[in-house]
Amino acid sequence: MLTRRTLLQTIIAAPLAAAGRDLRADVAIIGASTGGVAAALAALRNGMRVILTEETDWVGGQLTSQLVPPDEHPWVENFGGTQLYRSYRSKVRQYYRDHYPLTAEARAKAYLNPGDGSVSKITHEPPVSLHVLEAMLAPWASAGQLTVLLQHRPVKADMNGDQVRAVTVKSLVTGKELTVTAPYFIDATELGDVLPLAKAEYVTGFESRKQTGEPHAPEVAQPQNHQSFTVCYAIDYRDGEDHTIDRPKEYAFWRDYVPAMKPAWSGKLLSWAMSDPIKLTPRAVTFDPRARMGSPGPLNLWLYRRIANKANFAGAYNDISLINWPQNDYWLGNLHDVPEAEAAKSLAGGKQLSLSLLYWMQTECPREDGKQGWKGLRLRHDLAGTEDGLAKYPYIRESRRILAEFTVVEQHVGTDARRQVAGPNAEAEEFADTVGIGSYRIDLHPSSGGDNYVDVSSLPFQIPMGALIPRRVENLLAGCKNLGVTHITNGCYRLHPVEWGIGEAAGQIAAEAVITGQPPRKIRKEKKLLAAMQAKMTAQGIELAWPKVTPR
Repeated sequence: MLTRRTLLQTIIAAPLAAAGRDLRADVAIIGASTGGVAAALAALRNGMRVILTEETDWVGGQLTSQLVPPDEHPWVENFGGTQLYRSYRSKVRQYYRDHYPLTAEARAKAYLNPGDGSVSKITHEPPVSLHVLEAMLAPWASAGQLTVLLQHRPVKADMNGDQVRAVTVKSLVTGKELTVTAPYFIDATELGDVLPLAKAEYVTGFESRKQTGEPHAPEVAQPQNHQSFTVCYAIDYRDGEDHTIDRPKEYAFWRDYVPAMKPAWSGKLLSWAMSDPIKLTPRAVTFDPRARMGSPGPLNLWLYRRIANKANFAGAYNDISLINWPQNDYWLGNLHDVPEAEAAKSLAGGKQLSLSLLYWMQTECPREDGKQGWKGLRLRHDLAGTEDGLAKYPYIRESRRILAEFTVVEQHVGTDARRQVAGPNAEAEEFADTVGIGSYRIDLHPSSGGDNYVDVSSLPFQIPMGALIPRRVENLLAGCKNLGVTHITNGCYRLHPVEWGIGEAAGQIAAEAVITGQPPRKIRKEKKLLAAMQAKMTAQGIELAWPKVTPR
């Protein structure tokens, strides 16, 4: 692991050196994921003393340690997210204006997209998000209202009946343990790691159609059938140079691997053909690191998640592309609710797949000019902050999910499913206990049980408070992808701005519970308490309902 000290690490270094003791706060957030950071900021602005722990040494989750630029809905520049999330996006753009050699044309763009990637309106380098999120947290840490424990993993929960009394976290550097005590806890880990420790009821994998009534659910529940994860990385291209990596030890396997999917995949995984996510028919794509946006023909994957467009920068600058494609989705094993050795094997397999994809692109992949391979593709270790050049943490699409007070199913938000039960012009289900909004297609990647994509239209939706509250445990809230959704609806609640909204709502709810002395379950059930909290949310920039828009 590279040793570059970040802004937040500098601020917390002295307190941590002297820590060695149990810690107490008003709100403890386990996991500094995208949702975890948003939860911390929401609780802090409402006067809470916050402890935020994180397994890696980068806060931000999907946006940073997983190396994934935001996947967003088309209206994000104007509405459909929280004021805090829009502030984060504005700060990303301002960071480029302040610190990068932008061209005059790029600098003048109100909606600057540094990479001009086709997947997002703000594709950018993950370390920029890291700097921005750290800067948003830093004043609170400097003032002593926020304590951040980087490289700490939850290992134990101390329960008192249906209450979490404390969570013990272990330093991945020293091996020492700290006990974190608080009246309210938020599980914002990527995999819902607090849930089994707290013995909170949860679900994994596919629910059955009998359980949920969802059109896209299978007849029989499949708890070990999880969405694929991806070990991402960034590369640039140096024409005329040779940056070929060492041949990965599992390269022969992945070069010849043909996915066994239902419905069938299009051929070899390492190829310029894949399953169309919606039609499930073969889809041809291209790859050319010299291509520019607007080039004719099929989708060029180089441009898809490009995080730096050299045309936006003055001087010597290269395009940089983030590799998070179907070709490096890993579905041959799971990362949670399996033995630790099995999870480690799956993670190692995911890394081998990603490196094999890179080696194949450098040496054997077919080119439109008849040649093979692009030796000038260079792995950008600096942007990942790791020695192997791969993301610090895999990109997680599916977590453990709480059995919640309320569970969102496909009939609430899926365009076809909703309109089958509520009429041809129906919008998504309206929730009286709304604590936020979001929008994305129901986008499920291939899974460890051999299922191909499920990618269907959804309606712009709300985040119900009941989906953040476990059925039994009283002082624990879901803070990211571990909320009360199904395998199917996870597909539209898992993306960056929605996870941010979930986390921000969780932080706001926890703060309201501390301030009022009323538990979240009671706040939700009593109309006056709920209305008062929702009024605060609106005043603090959390949108609770959608204007009329077209479904995705």
